Amino acid sequence: MTDILERLAEREGQGPINQPGAQDRGDDRALERFLKFVSPKFIRGPDPELAENWLERMINIFAALDYTEERRVNFAVFQFEGVARAWWDVIRGKWERAQTPWIWENFTREFNKKFLPPLIQEKMEDEFIKLRQGISSVAEYEGKFIKISKYAPELVTNERKRIKRFVQ
Repeated sequence: MTDILERLAEREGQGPINQPGAQDRGDDRALERFLKFVSPKFIRGPDPELAENWLERMINIFAALDYTEERRVNFAVFQFEGVARAWWDVIRGKWERAQTPWIWENFTREFNKKFLPPLIQEKMEDEFIKLRQGISSVAEYEGKFIKISKYAPELVTNERKRIKRFVQ
């Protein structure tokens, strides 16, 4: 009966009350749920598309899990290895000194600044501007159009502009 009540309380987000180690068990279960999604490790390769794909995957996982901001940051950096881990250690120290809140928005800003710098974003914007269907199918063209349109948001601010640019 106690186990059932514990599980029910955890589902409600309260966790078991007045029991030593209860918070740790909740964190362990949250980590288990996160790892079940087979979240990718991030090492930092030379390809910015890898960074972008990793971040999109993390965003999708966290949307499904509905975790707190701080837990999202902690679990995302749990996936860092090598150069990415070293970079995060520097950022963590900076955040601690400046008392920066551990929220997802701060994390993505730092991540994008490092792994998707403005030069790369400008390159992707140029690619979007020059995008043509060519020999691609309409579905392939649409996929590419949607994927890189985020680099030129001012060109697709509303549905009418988006359609015009797509047809163009």
